[in-house]
Amino acid sequence: MTTGNQTPERTIGQLVSDATNDLSSIVRGEIELAKSEVTTSVSRAGKGGAMLAVAGVLALYMLGLLLFAAAWGIEAAGLPLWAGLLIVSGVLLLIIAILALIGIKALKQVQPKPVQAINDAQTTVNTLKASLKPAAGAETPQS
Repeated sequence: MTTGNQTPERTIGQLVSDATNDLSSIVRGEIELAKSEVTTSVSRAGKGGAMLAVAGVLALYMLGLLLFAAAWGIEAAGLPLWAGLLIVSGVLLLIIAILALIGIKALKQVQPKPVQAINDAQTTVNTLKASLKPAAGAETPQS
């Protein structure tokens, strides 16, 4: 007999259905949490990237001002302004040439294809071919 306070036993199908719904809710919650975390991280990365870009632009302006200041400093030392600008430009040209030569040398050392990977793959193929030859020879009938 069942009294009014007791609830009927749940079937296995109902229990499985409840477990499936609970698991689905947990997975959805985890996905929402992951989306929230990624959105926050991307937002912070975007702000950081924008600040770095602005800092880079301002650094370039600062470099230009420093170069003009160097030219005016040379003028203050007694040379005409055009000579100061020419000296600063010559120093910049020398730095640019040195950096370009170093960059060209570095680019010439780059190998466009993965030599080590190709060698390893060829070694593997050769090893497999060598291991298959004796097996094929063992199958031939002898007289």
